[in-house]
Formats: sequence, structure tokens, C-alpha cells
Amino acid sequence: MSSNNVIEESFGCHVLTNDKLKYMLQKDTYIKYMNIVLNGEALSIEVADEIATVMKNWAISLGATHYAHWFQPLTGKTAAKYDSFLELDKEGHFITDLLGTELIKGESDASSFPSGGLRATFEARGYTIWDVTSPVFVKEHALYIPTIFYSYNDEVLDKKTPLLRSEQILGTYALKTLRLLGNTTSTRVISNVGAEQEYFLIDRDLYNKRKDIKFTGRTLLGKMPAKAQEDEDHYFAYLKTKVESYMQDLDIELWKLGIPAKTKHNEVAPSQHELAPLYTEVNIACDNNQLMMEVMKKVAKKHNMVCLLHEKPFDGVAGSGKHNNWSLSTDDGINLFKPGKDPEHNLPFLIFTSALVRGVDKHSDLLRFATVTSGNDLRLGGHEAPPCIISMFLGNELEDVFKKIAGVEGSFDSVSDKKMNIGVKGHQNFMKDTQDRNRTSPFAFTGNKFEFRMLPSSINLYTLNTIIHLIMIESLNYIVDRLQKADDKIKEAYDIVKDIMLEHNKVLFNGDNYSNEWIEEAKERGLLNLKDSSDVFDLMKNDTNEELFVKYGILSRDEFNLQVDVIKNDYVSDVNMEAKVLCEMIEQEILPCVYNYINELSNIKINITRTNKKLKLNEVDDKIVNLTNLSNELYKNNNELYELIADKKMMEDMSYCSKVVREKMLSVRKISDTIEGIIPKDKWAIPTYEDILYGI
Repeated sequence: MSSNNVIEESFGCHVLTNDKLKYMLQKDTYIKYMNIVLNGEALSIEVADEIATVMKNWAISLGATHYAHWFQPLTGKTAAKYDSFLELDKEGHFITDLLGTELIKGESDASSFPSGGLRATFEARGYTIWDVTSPVFVKEHALYIPTIFYSYNDEVLDKKTPLLRSEQILGTYALKTLRLLGNTTSTRVISNVGAEQEYFLIDRDLYNKRKDIKFTGRTLLGKMPAKAQEDEDHYFAYLKTKVESYMQDLDIELWKLGIPAKTKHNEVAPSQHELAPLYTEVNIACDNNQLMMEVMKKVAKKHNMVCLLHEKPFDGVAGSGKHNNWSLSTDDGINLFKPGKDPEHNLPFLIFTSALVRGVDKHSDLLRFATVTSGNDLRLGGHEAPPCIISMFLGNELEDVFKKIAGVEGSFDSVSDKKMNIGVKGHQNFMKDTQDRNRTSPFAFTGNKFEFRMLPSSINLYTLNTIIHLIMIESLNYIVDRLQKADDKIKEAYDIVKDIMLEHNKVLFNGDNYSNEWIEEAKERGLLNLKDSSDVFDLMKNDTNEELFVKYGILSRDEFNLQVDVIKNDYVSDVNMEAKVLCEMIEQEILPCVYNYINELSNIKINITRTNKKLKLNEVDDKIVNLTNLSNELYKNNNELYELIADKKMMEDMSYCSKVVREKMLSVRKISDTIEGIIPKDKWAIPTYEDILYGI
């Protein structure tokens, strides 16, 4: 494959797209299939059989020997059960086959996946059902069939189903809104997402020597090196040869799977990087991001590296997030969040943007819930990510448009039609954007889409986008209800925008979200600041949030509580694992290292005493006393941590885990890191931050 044609020849070669199916299926079968995909028509066994045969033949041509129903259980990761294409015909001969019934529905043991008490252990049956809206693909000798995951009693056991439900319902309400605003041509409204993914790359040999990173994804111990990210010289810097080789291989593997990997660069922290794909339809974007994270890790192994997706692998340097760029568009090419040259008279833009502002203000607790992982609590608000206060950035010029409609005086001097004055001959003075960017805002407008910046790097995208859809559905329901009752719908639409902005403008903030002043101002505005995940879960259990999911058919009451409880249990389990690993590291690695060095110093003291060098003797004595006191303090705190872990609250109480156990873990870490600064690097028990961050 020539380098000039690598993208053209590799992109999507392992994905069975609708364009490929068009040439593989009979014409009438393809038409029926597209009606299923676009209009939700019923899938007959005859159509399924023909599609299954085509899929099987195509997959075998790419070296596949098995097929797998690929699904997204509540673990947040992916799962699959593999069956070979091998079958016996009526004469007992071995053949390869894939039946329509096997394509449509699979059966998986649901007893070992999270069910939040909805299922007893002995109730094992679960179903995987083909998601016709997401294309099948071949990876590592298997045909992967994207599916949704249900229990025997029709309970949702995955992350994908709520997203599909919410996307369908949002499309209905959005189209109703457009019709009431006079649009008679659009027939579908589509939710689109592009997700920027941050990650760290570290040496695999060093990784294998760090029990904390290996089992928890982050360092539980470690003193900062003299140089970390202070000079900000890593951001967008040249790619090291090994990293560049990794990124090149990663691009090719992602392109094969039809994942439109576009942008790659170094991030702020040493060994930190970012990968961003092009926009695509939300369900496919979510599937792609799950695949992307898997492929990133597997390609790293080939380069003797490890890809870390934890939100805070290294204390003291910037953590990793995932930016969810979201928009709505119609099937005839209208971006509903594109303001155009005259946003004041672009009614669809004004209405849909107002709907989102209303939804964010009313349901900020739901958006904060979508960001919950044990790792994200260590990252949010750390001057590397937005604070735990949900606010929106529209930019001064657009905010003034809404202020004008609401009858509130604006203050911004428009930059529309202004050129950049570069001051260098031979360079074109190009047009300025109508607004600057705000990288500190949790939910920022970026020209024709909204970028949600609070997501943790390790999480899947399904829950957040389900919630964005839900808060839009609730707002559009309010808007549709008002428009339907109005005689003059255009006037009423502007009145709706005015009313929403007057009531919900407190969520709009264009300044520095990292500043202490904003935290105080947000409090005065009445905005929530849910710093700790345990505070989020207290709000999630209220009847209002549960009712919202139930009312619009996204989740039943049991399914809602299941989804909430699983995330809570994951949080508690993560902290429990971290605490246990830290205790073991202190007991088995750090304390023995300290004792060995104290013993070595004692031998040095004996030799110095023999030569009667009092000055050096005093230095050694001081170091021995200091290390002895520190090791005693470390031993004491580690035992106290063991006692906290043994408490039954450890596996039940989020607040206990986050506010009690983690505080004690921090105490243990501080003592250990102090000791690390005293003991020579070549005698320290584990690879240091300097080794790891600069080890590639």
C-alpha cells in the first residue's frame, strides 16, 4: 500500500457500510433494509437471512472465523461472546454459515453483569439484539455485530439502549418544533458527536513495576520531579519517534474500522497526548469511541508501551478528559446550532439554543452525574478541567443577541466582518471569528456546536449524550406546547426565547471558570457546586430525576435506579481497590525499602565512627532519626488505612470512601512521598515519576 493512498485504501476496509451492502444485496432486499434502518420497519427473517449470508461471506474474505454480538454492559466497557461460522449440514458435513436468526438475536449469560439487584444470580438469561443503525465490522478474526442488551424480563442492561431511545424521541420533538417554526422540508433531526480523547503513554517495563498503575490505572504514590509541566513545552511540541510511530499505527487501525481519526498532538503534561475524530451520528460516535479506547491500548502493546486512560494517572500534573462536541442537524443539511450571519433572525438557532440553556440550568445535576468516576473527582476543578459548577459559554456577541431579545442591555462591541491585522506583508488579513474560545467552560459554544468538557477520559459517551438528549426533549416539549397554543407562532417563538433567557441566564458565564471569584459568584447565582460524587448521588435519587426518565420513556423506574446504583457501586469498588493496593505497596515495597536504607546508613555510621568524622556522623544520625520517625508514622497511618478498609461502610457508603478513606490515603501518600525525597533514587523501591513521565 503506497503512503499516498494509505487513507483511501484503508479507511473503512473492515467495516460493512450501507454503501457496500447496496452492491452485495438484491435491490429489493437493500430497499427493505434501509427502511428498517431509517424508518424502524420490522425485520423479516427472509431479509435477515440474506443479509446474514452477505455479512458472513464478507467477513470470511477478511479472515474472520467467528462472529460476536458486541454490546455495552453497565460495566462501562464492551463485551462479546464468540461463535464460529462452523455448522453441520443435513448430511453431517462441515460448512460455514450465519443464519438470520443468529444475526438478529443472541443469548448471553446476564447473571455476571451488573444488574443492581434487578436479577438474582440464578436468573441468567439475557438477550443481545442487533442494532441495525450501527455497522458491523471485522476485528481480530471476528465479525462484530453491534447489539443492545436486555434481560429475560425486558429490563435494559446496557448503556446503548437508553441512548437509542433518547435519540429517537429527541428527533420526534425536534421535528415537531421545526414544523411549528415553518420548516416543511426536513424529515429527520440527527444528533451528531465528535469526541476528543486525551491519554498518557508510558513504558510497559516501568508499568509492570508499578502495582498501583497496573491495578488501578493511576499512581497512588510518587514525588513530583524537579521538572513537570511548568514550562508548558510539551503542548503541541514535536512528536517523539516512538510516539509518532504509535500514532501512525493507531491511525491506520482506526481507519480500517471506519473511525475517522483526524487530529493528534501532544497535550500539556509530559507523556500526555490527544486524538480527535471527525463528527458522526451520535450512536456510531459512541460505538467508535469505545472501539477507539480498545484499539489505543492494543496498539500501545505492540510498541512496548501502555496507554493510560485514567483521569488522573499522576498527581501534580494535568489529568485527562474527553470533550464531547455535540450538535443537531437535519437530514437536508441544516445545522440547528449554526447562528449564520444574522443570528438575531435565525429562529431555529435561537429556539434550539434557548432549549439547551433552559435544560442545562434546570438539570445541571444530571449533567454532573454523567461525569462521575472515582478518577474524575481527582481532576475536576484542578485548573486542568472545569470546576464542578455547570455553566455555559455563548460568547459575548451571541449572548448580547439573546440579551437584546430579552430586553436586557448588552455591552459587547461586535467583531462581525472585522479582519485580523497581521502586519506582515504578503499575508492575507483573514476574517476574525465572531467570538473567542473559552477552554475553561464546562459547556462551551464553539461556532456551530456545543463542547462539553467535563467528561472523564475513561468513561463511555452513552450516558452523557442520553442526558443531553433528555434535557433537550424536556425543553422542546415545553416549547412545542407553547407554540401549539399560539396563533402567531413567530411572535410566540421570540417570546419563548425572551422568557427562557430571563429565567435561565444565570447559567451563562463567559469568564474564567478556574477563578475563585467565579466560584463565589456562582454560589450567589444559586448554581450547584457538586465537588464530591457522593453529593451528586443524593440528588440523583430524588423523584424529579427519576420521573423525568420515566415520563419520556428513556428508562423505567427500575432501570433508572439500576443505572444509578451501578455507577455508585463502581465508584466504591474503585476506591476500595485503590486503598488495598496502597496498603500492600507500603507494606511490601516501601517500608522494606526504608528499613534497608536505614540499615545501610547504620553501617555507614559504624564506619564513620571508626574514622571519628563527627560532622558526617551528625548528618547520618539526623537522617536515620528522620527516616525512623517517618517510617513509624507511615506504618501507623497504613495500619489505620487497613482498619478503614475493614469497615462495612467501605462497600456501601460513597461519602465514607471519598471523604474518609481517600483522606487517609492522602496522608499515607504524603509521608511516603516525603521519604522518597530523602532516599537516593537508585535505592527507591519503585520507578519514579521522572522515570515514567520521561521514559518514552
